[in-house]
Amino acid sequence: MTANKMWGGRFETGPAAIMREITPSIDFDKRLAGEDLAGSRAHVRMLAQEGIVAKEDASAILKGLDQVEREITDGAFVFKRELEDIHLNIEARLAEIVGPAAGRLHTARSRNDQVVTDFRLWVRGACERADKGLLELSRALLTQAETHVASIMPGYTHMQPAQPVTFGHHLMAYVEMFARDRGRFEDARKRLNESPLGAAALAGTSFPIDRDVTAKTLGFARPMRNSMDAISARDFALEYLAACAIAAVNLSRLAGELVQWSTPAFGFVKLSDAFTTGSSIMPQKRNPDAAELIRGKTGRVLGDFIALATVVKGLVLTYGTDLQEDKERVFDAADTLEISLAAMAAMVADLTADTARMRAAAEPGFPTATDLADWVVRVLKKPFREAHHIAGSIVKRAEEKGVTLDKLPLAEMQAIEPAITDKVLDVLSLEASVHSRMSLGGTAPDRVKEQIHFWKEKLK
Repeated sequence: MTANKMWGGRFETGPAAIMREITPSIDFDKRLAGEDLAGSRAHVRMLAQEGIVAKEDASAILKGLDQVEREITDGAFVFKRELEDIHLNIEARLAEIVGPAAGRLHTARSRNDQVVTDFRLWVRGACERADKGLLELSRALLTQAETHVASIMPGYTHMQPAQPVTFGHHLMAYVEMFARDRGRFEDARKRLNESPLGAAALAGTSFPIDRDVTAKTLGFARPMRNSMDAISARDFALEYLAACAIAAVNLSRLAGELVQWSTPAFGFVKLSDAFTTGSSIMPQKRNPDAAELIRGKTGRVLGDFIALATVVKGLVLTYGTDLQEDKERVFDAADTLEISLAAMAAMVADLTADTARMRAAAEPGFPTATDLADWVVRVLKKPFREAHHIAGSIVKRAEEKGVTLDKLPLAEMQAIEPAITDKVLDVLSLEASVHSRMSLGGTAPDRVKEQIHFWKEKLK
């Protein structure tokens, strides 16, 4: 096999067959075609502006790039593995279209700064897509929360019934969580939004280029200030993957609750046929496959972060072909997160809550015991530790009688604490408990309405 003419006369013989398999990245980096074309257009326009390339050559190159883009869009472009990557594939086709002038496009540029520019552009777009997906999910949660502002359900600690809350309040916790995820993608986007184009191989270039122009053209905030850092840095990809990993973990928590809530043992929600499947042998089954897949895919995204961190951790400055391993991990995490967000948003919008089952599940376990202790502190002026002991003793008596706290006869409570009056009954129902939690961020319906109003305005 003859040497690859795109990277020239240094080698007299072609690579071995194994190298032909291990070296190409075109199978996955062809996803960077749009970014590569954008970077090339910005670069050649700047070269013409600075008089480094003749305007007629730049015009021919730009027209050729337009044709390449049309061919890729129409599916007519032939990606060749022997040309290794998206950059050489586009450059080779450009040469076929416009002739020798195509070679001027690579003036004052290296594949090193070219690829990392493409990659930063792609990850910037991925941050924006993740933000959009999280926004749609948050809006779906808001809609359900608004419907269930006062729908009572058990709140748990240690998976034991703890205190009654509302379903709306529970869902709003995820709105807060996913807002932080959006913030992480926003932060990652801001930090990565610097242009490496013009760093060339690693040391910059002797041509009088204007890096501010190309940065502005490509929507970057500024050029990167150190050419070696520009070529070698992949922390922008790691930060994006870290944001993906945390978002996937948060999605997994919600998915796990949907799996749990949709079981017959809970019966809190019903997922429609669109997001469940049956069993090949058990006709009664309704399996929450979409939620389970979202929960399971978390491992992929976490693995993508670990894989790239492992690649980067031992690399000296600046470029090593190891960095070719960065894109598949990022592409995989992006694909996984984006489909998971879309599925979760649709599933949340589609679910039906069984409010009667939720309320019934909130009754066992004496969830208003804390309300009883708080009443003893507030009305009888007892220290909380003493009140805690009194409430615990009353809970034990109710358990012996097989009744809930609000159904325990007043005389039974007074046998434990004589100062208790019938006014205590005002705080022992589930509704009273929920409505009393008026502290900022609490589960009282009025407070939940405040949270919903805040986020509806913020997410417009």
